[in-house]
Amino acid sequence: MVSSAKPRILVTDDESSIRSALREILEFEQYEISEAASGDEAFEKLQAESFDLLLLDIKMKGMDGFELLEKLNEARLQLPVIMLTGHGTIEMAVQATRLGAFDFLQKPPDLNRLLITVRNALDKGTLVKENRKMRRNIPQLSEIIGNSEAIQHIKSTIAKVAPTDARVLITGENGTGKELVARSLHEQSRRSGEPFVEVNCAAIPTELLESELFGHEEGAFTGAVSQRIGKFEQAHGGTLFLDEIGDMSLQAQAKVLRALQENTIARVGGTELIRVNVRILAATNKDLRTEIQEQQFREDLYHRLNVIPIHVPPLSDRREDIPLLARAFLRQMATKDIVFEGKSFSDEALEKLQRHDWTGNVRELHNVVERLGILSGGAVITAEDVELMAGPVSKSATDGNQGMRDLLEDYPDFQSFKDATELIFVKYQLDKYQWNISQTADAIGIQRSHLYNKIKKFNLKR
Repeated sequence: MVSSAKPRILVTDDESSIRSALREILEFEQYEISEAASGDEAFEKLQAESFDLLLLDIKMKGMDGFELLEKLNEARLQLPVIMLTGHGTIEMAVQATRLGAFDFLQKPPDLNRLLITVRNALDKGTLVKENRKMRRNIPQLSEIIGNSEAIQHIKSTIAKVAPTDARVLITGENGTGKELVARSLHEQSRRSGEPFVEVNCAAIPTELLESELFGHEEGAFTGAVSQRIGKFEQAHGGTLFLDEIGDMSLQAQAKVLRALQENTIARVGGTELIRVNVRILAATNKDLRTEIQEQQFREDLYHRLNVIPIHVPPLSDRREDIPLLARAFLRQMATKDIVFEGKSFSDEALEKLQRHDWTGNVRELHNVVERLGILSGGAVITAEDVELMAGPVSKSATDGNQGMRDLLEDYPDFQSFKDATELIFVKYQLDKYQWNISQTADAIGIQRSHLYNKIKKFNLKR
């Protein structure tokens, strides 16, 4: 990942012999080296010049390493930092990690350990720069769009949770926008300047997932011709998003749990424990409590991940957001392709989109809007265009009078009609309040015990 130009490293130590030894080693490895004899000198150089990595002694006269690290954070001078010390303690290592250091090495450092750590730190720094560049250059719908009560609740939760390091478990059907929630949490966090690394646990074969997450050493298995840095290390200092975590094997779950408990990992085929500082966000379209009952998911890992639950509702439960989403998608596409410039929706077209059966949720809506924008004949996308290219509307989304007539036809006696409508009402309210029993009971004006009885009566499940 290191670019072809020589990476620039600033070596900061108040002992000239240490600086000279490090310079000799690193220049032999084709790195460009500068030196600083104090924290103050290092800070001046970092403000005046661009460096890819800082090797920083902790114990120095004047400003020590920890003080310099704090000053760099305040000045938002972001680069990987490897701390060096002759008298290391666990407390020092913890403090260095808390202040954002990439790693912590004893002096004199083992040569192989030093070179591997330098390479990994430079790789991480390159990944951070690429993330920033992508965020600047790619037009995205970065905000969560919608005025529905469910979306307002999600936005409020993100605003409260994002500044913390609390783990979040995001649930919802495929295509509802779980990744967008995860990215919003990262962008509004203190780690926003660090990497956002995503792993789709369902897309990676089980036998390769551990290597993907934790990396591997050279020769760890057939085909491991060189050392590989895993996603946990790539996300050091930032956020690791484990998408579709319900599809992770039990063996991988055990290793992830250990990493969360100890904040350390070991690469496949390696014995060295590597400290990692990552925030974990996870998402799934499965009911993990059912998976636990079927012994397909570890209950202890579930409780580690589910500190803050966020449920993203299906598009059919927030139809009032569809016009906003459709217009926003069209605007986004117009920034990337001239085909979409000047296109708009008629009111009737938006109404027909609201009545469509969106089994693929927001992702399907995005695809349909793209199809309409390309294939519709005029500047205004009409209801006829929607009917032709999006398919029939959902029976459940037809107008209220027709829906009521269907109920009257299906349930001719009073008790069955009453039960059917009560079931629809209770399920709607439970989903609306994300199955918070107290909130739901208060909102609909019944006691919690009565609501529990109705859940049991209708055999309702989240």
